[in-house]
Amino acid sequence: MNRPETSGWLPTSAKEMKALGWDAADVILFTGDAYVDHPSFGAAVIGRILEAAGLRVAIVPQPNWTDDLRDFKKLGEPRLFFGVTAGNMDSMVNHYTANRRRRSNDAYTPGGRAGARPDYASVVYTNILKKLYPDIPVVLGGIEASLRRLTHYDYWSDKLKPGILEESGADLLFYGMAEKSISEFARLVQRGVPVQSLTNIPQTAFMNPEGDSYATKADWETLEINSHEECLQDKKKFAANFRYIEEESNRWQAKKLVQQVGSRQIVVNPPWPPLSTKEIDKVYELPFTRMPHPRYDGKGAIPAYEMIRHSINIHRGCFGGCAFCTISAHQGKFVVSRSEKSVLREVEAVVDMPDFKGYISDVGGPSANMYRMEGKDLELCRQCKRPSCIYPSVCKNLETDHRPLTGLYQKVAGFPGVKKAFIGSGIRYDLAFNETGDAKKDEGNLEYLREVIRHHVSGRLKVAPEHTSGDVLNVMRKPSFELFRRLTTFFHSVNRKEGLKQQLIPYFISSHPGSKLEDMAELAAETKELDFKLEQVQDFTPTPMTVATVIYYSGYHPYTLEKVFVPRTEKEKLAQRKFFFWYKKEYRNSLKQELQRLNRPDLEKRLFDAEQQPAGNKRSQSKRKKPKKHHKRH
Repeated sequence: MNRPETSGWLPTSAKEMKALGWDAADVILFTGDAYVDHPSFGAAVIGRILEAAGLRVAIVPQPNWTDDLRDFKKLGEPRLFFGVTAGNMDSMVNHYTANRRRRSNDAYTPGGRAGARPDYASVVYTNILKKLYPDIPVVLGGIEASLRRLTHYDYWSDKLKPGILEESGADLLFYGMAEKSISEFARLVQRGVPVQSLTNIPQTAFMNPEGDSYATKADWETLEINSHEECLQDKKKFAANFRYIEEESNRWQAKKLVQQVGSRQIVVNPPWPPLSTKEIDKVYELPFTRMPHPRYDGKGAIPAYEMIRHSINIHRGCFGGCAFCTISAHQGKFVVSRSEKSVLREVEAVVDMPDFKGYISDVGGPSANMYRMEGKDLELCRQCKRPSCIYPSVCKNLETDHRPLTGLYQKVAGFPGVKKAFIGSGIRYDLAFNETGDAKKDEGNLEYLREVIRHHVSGRLKVAPEHTSGDVLNVMRKPSFELFRRLTTFFHSVNRKEGLKQQLIPYFISSHPGSKLEDMAELAAETKELDFKLEQVQDFTPTPMTVATVIYYSGYHPYTLEKVFVPRTEKEKLAQRKFFFWYKKEYRNSLKQELQRLNRPDLEKRLFDAEQQPAGNKRSQSKRKKPKKHHKRH
């Protein structure tokens, strides 16, 4: 395939900068990912945002931190500042499995090669830059920095860590989706405002010596949470903090959070209001090449890019509030949707790609079906602090009409050059089954499901019931398993009517806080009776800034401060995981012994009585690759 010259990308070397006639860059970005100039890669988005502001931006992808640090020196000093991100994933989630075993691959590196970034990449990169260039400001962004902005539990070191500003020494942290924050920061820095004075930009965090004054906004209320030292001494105080962190992260009119760390304070300014459709359209229509930098030619495919190269992201944010998920903590709970025109312009760009064969792999977002869903009365949303708009029930103020999304799917699928447009993102079937009282909307929601099943499934429809136990689902903030039963019936009904042979792929998590061994036995029996044999399911992985992780570490639910059972040991986790595979002969005897110990002959009969075993519906067998990024599941 013929590749454009490197001038289409932001420069990554001194040679490329020279070709552009630059003697120096205004901003140099360091990222733990390979440089893919695509709107799904954070460093590319920030680079293009700054470029659009008139700055000269260079990118150093995956610098070598183990040699003489030549990668950190090769572009010299930027005129304004360095930007650092670990990449699209937390580096520790990227590196380790739920059992803390180091992974043998990295989806964000050419050839899937492991070892191209350090553990705790944000801290390592920033420490190096601060040592080499003590007078140049360094700012942090990306999901690793965002979700570690305050005291957090780090599963891989098994301890509480202070906010990442303390360990990294960065001058400023941009949390969440940082387009507006970085634009405002760049505007002020270009005017000559010292970085240490930029303490009143929304959606940023900084460290301040205790007692020192700093610029802030008069209408921002302040909420001081338990100090890092108090959290170290008392797990309940750590748990109590999280309720306020989550609520203020997801409020339209939030308070400024302040946390004491030693003799200094971490100050987290409130987030910006949600982007408008016009603003998000502008981001996606920046001049991305949509391709990896030519420096990677001949070095192997970048797996994460291969997954999304022909996909379209139509919205961001998620109001699900799942206890194990970090999306609302990073992207926010308010969904921001692109316009149809913007989406179709991107479809045209994908169709024009030289390797496009007619198949769009995904038209979706964090959850596939939240497009154009927002509050009917936005004034109520501005006052709301619910972490989820759909748990424990769907908010009456939430617009759940799927008809605009159905219409968009049809336009994308009918676009010249498109043979098929698949929905690869997970679907919230509780939204599709939500009964609004409006007969046309309710039928439109069911018609959405029919449209997806008939025309947009690549043989497998992914959904995430996560568990079957009502108690566990309540901890997870997930809907009743009865809705999944309803979906199963609906899915097979549409398949029979249309003469299709497709699979329903349910995702489940074992060892989640609140899940007991008996709950997993029930899960095994329930899914067996629905004719599923689950494979390569997910163990719960504690990741920073989730309700479930706070419970895992502290043993307390942050909203009630009541104790919650947590399976922590390897023995407990393995015992739970075995129940996913009740049908494997090697587990049969040990599972029977567990059920006898639990005094549950009823479950033993449901799982192992030959007369009770289903004949086997191959269409419903769940066979999938183990998802690497479970924190993005819904």
